Amino acid sequence: MRFDLQSGYARLPERFYARLAPTPVAKPRLIKFNMPLAAELGFHGEALGTEALNDALVAVFSGNALPPGADPIAMAYAGHQFGQFVPQLGDGRAILLGEVQDRNGVRRELQLKGAGRTPYSRNGDGRAALGPVLREYLVSEAMHALKIPATRALAAVTTGESVARDQMLPGAIITRVAASHVRVGTFQYFAARGDNDALKQLADFVIDRHYPQSRTTERPYLDLLQAVSERQARLIASWMHVGFIHGVMNTDNMAVSGETIDFGPCAFIDTYDPAAVFSSIDARGRYAYMNQPHAAQWNLARLAETLLPIVDLSSEQSLSLANEVIASFPARFEEYWLAGMRQKVGLTTPEADDRKLIEGLLDTMHRSQADFTLTFRGLCDASENLKADAGLRELFSNPVAYDEWAAQWRLRLQREPQESHARRAAAMRQANPIFIPRNHRIEEVINAAVKREDFAPFEELLGVLARPFDALAGFETYANPPQLNERVLQTFCGT
Repeated sequence: MRFDLQSGYARLPERFYARLAPTPVAKPRLIKFNMPLAAELGFHGEALGTEALNDALVAVFSGNALPPGADPIAMAYAGHQFGQFVPQLGDGRAILLGEVQDRNGVRRELQLKGAGRTPYSRNGDGRAALGPVLREYLVSEAMHALKIPATRALAAVTTGESVARDQMLPGAIITRVAASHVRVGTFQYFAARGDNDALKQLADFVIDRHYPQSRTTERPYLDLLQAVSERQARLIASWMHVGFIHGVMNTDNMAVSGETIDFGPCAFIDTYDPAAVFSSIDARGRYAYMNQPHAAQWNLARLAETLLPIVDLSSEQSLSLANEVIASFPARFEEYWLAGMRQKVGLTTPEADDRKLIEGLLDTMHRSQADFTLTFRGLCDASENLKADAGLRELFSNPVAYDEWAAQWRLRLQREPQESHARRAAAMRQANPIFIPRNHRIEEVINAAVKREDFAPFEELLGVLARPFDALAGFETYANPPQLNERVLQTFCGT
């Protein structure tokens, strides 16, 4: 296996990061290596299973050995955490090894998470526990399969060491892959220091990496803000379409690339509730399900503040132009959200009352405690067969409320261009997954791994989540919501 890395972010001046190597671990063991992703990244090697290859993989992904070309760094950044600004955060347990150019010519960064203390650890141990590593692996790969931009999981290893949380837990390291790890908080780090030269260098790096079209515009840094805003509008809408709650949308957890990053206390909704919160640290619901678009706009406003000195020579003009971008975010989000929701209910041509129809369904689901994922998946069958209503009605505590909504929905479908019911249902099934990383399933996987060192449930769930839109024979129970005694009411950060 050849791991020839290149420097990318590490070419920037040294005030952007701290240069250090991962801290070696005692007795690493490979849990999972993502061979399809490795092939996509252009890595070459023998088939897994040979002792020499496995030893090499373990050494690299535990941080015990550096691959050729690695230039390991911990990135500096700041951030607003639940609205409170912290001027220095940074990679407290992550080491960026370097980058590769994948088979599509896209540069992708490789980062070890849980690789030991850094200058930014703030009294933390710099390590990760096995449970959060498995959660991030499962959810990041599930998001990719759901067609939602996200960091990817390349490998996971156990360290042979324990980490102290509320109890002693087995340690682990995940290798994640991202187009870049630059966050809104990275810009805030330099803005807080009044370092406009660094801000410009960082903005140029992001433009060259993600938004090269901005380079030729009249105001490239304003265009950068607009481009980041556009991607965030699309990203957050895609979260809403599958019932995903990030849980900790601080500015240091918003990647300017438009990828979902940092799967800490994230969760997927079972019973639909717009005010749903799972994160144990989100006591006031700042990042509740329905608050996510507002949180994204707030974060983008913080990004805009950092760019004001370089948008225009006139501070007043900079502020006016940036405000226009931020003010346009709700409309852009609404456009992406409504387009995706139309797909979910089988509509292809816009009508003025579509939003009212969709909100009517969501309100009915909320009042009748219907499962989010199963309701939308059930609509796929109901769109081609009236008999499928029987199964859908069972999801609603008030089935009559569903009947009333379904009557309006079918009248609306009659105004759609004529096509076969089967084709419409097939298109809807590509917008409505049957399998999501349900919280209770993730907990089952974590418990099996932590308590029994049994990774078979992890492998099986990972395989199911890789095909979220397919009705997989023999795996039907993975679509089921939790029983009352299985419900997960809180999720936790790995730190």
